[in-house]
Amino acid sequence: MFEKLVGIDLGTVNVLVYVKGKGIVLQEPSVVAVDTRENKIVEVGEAAKEMLGKSPESIEVARPLRNGVIADYVVTEAMLRYFISKIVGYPRFFKPKVMLSIPKGVTSVESRAVHDAAIQSGASEAYLIPEPLAAAYGAGMPISSSIGNMVVDIGGGTTEAAIISLNDIVAWSSIRVGGNRLDETIASYIRKKYNLLVGEQTAEAIKIQIGSAMPPEEKLEMEVRGRDLVAGLPKTIRIYSDEITEAIAEPLAAIVGTVRATLEKAPPELAADIIERGMVITGGGAMLRNIDQLLTKEAGVPAYVADNPIACVALGAGKALENFDVMRRSLAQVGVSD
Repeated sequence: MFEKLVGIDLGTVNVLVYVKGKGIVLQEPSVVAVDTRENKIVEVGEAAKEMLGKSPESIEVARPLRNGVIADYVVTEAMLRYFISKIVGYPRFFKPKVMLSIPKGVTSVESRAVHDAAIQSGASEAYLIPEPLAAAYGAGMPISSSIGNMVVDIGGGTTEAAIISLNDIVAWSSIRVGGNRLDETIASYIRKKYNLLVGEQTAEAIKIQIGSAMPPEEKLEMEVRGRDLVAGLPKTIRIYSDEITEAIAEPLAAIVGTVRATLEKAPPELAADIIERGMVITGGGAMLRNIDQLLTKEAGVPAYVADNPIACVALGAGKALENFDVMRRSLAQVGVSD
């Protein structure tokens, strides 16, 4: 009666948490600030993100997850403990059952690290679900039927495309390219073209405000501030949406390649379903302007952005935990439970 069922999207950029009966209760950046002198965590989540690129040498601000997997185990565990405590509170009489999402392409060692971090953070039991399966479930796709469902989950560190039928993944492809790579490409483009150095947060703001996978109908523009690499002084420039479309063309081509590779692996009967029903795009990358148009054009299959694409994986993880008996067979392949 008192048991909490929690679904966690442990993303490279954001952590989202779903609690049964409450829905999405938390969405915070997966960023941690550590005081290197005292080896102590100073801030977690939104407050830590505000410190990115602005902290003194004594405070290291980092993302403990890279490409959807744990890069720093100790910091990831501390971050998870912070988020779980925020939801469950103290004293923790009833430890929650947790379902965490992981990229489909991770190794068993990487899976075990996520599982162990969840247990150490205060979960009574921890289970893992592949991100594309969770995304499709959270997007409301009929994954339990024999109809072919295709999902493209564009996260911060990875993009995974999968074809799902009967509660399981039939064919999939993955690439370690996502929203972060787009940000890096934008920063690199501005540095080369304008000799202007911009930070991670500025590059992300440019992507959100004027970024587009295909040239938008109306040209967008934005003022960008950074440091002039020639003079070494602060400088402001104006950039346009067509420049950003050009800048991010290469990583987007890699994402398109992953979608095509998945379609090529599709069994004929499921391929017919997908041509008729199309594919659903989830993850933060789904919010890039015209990404659905680009995938429709390049893959030859209709593409649609899910409702609330950022929340799909967390919602799916939570729903999978609520329907654990039905989903058990699919989760067992991930390899670990407590």
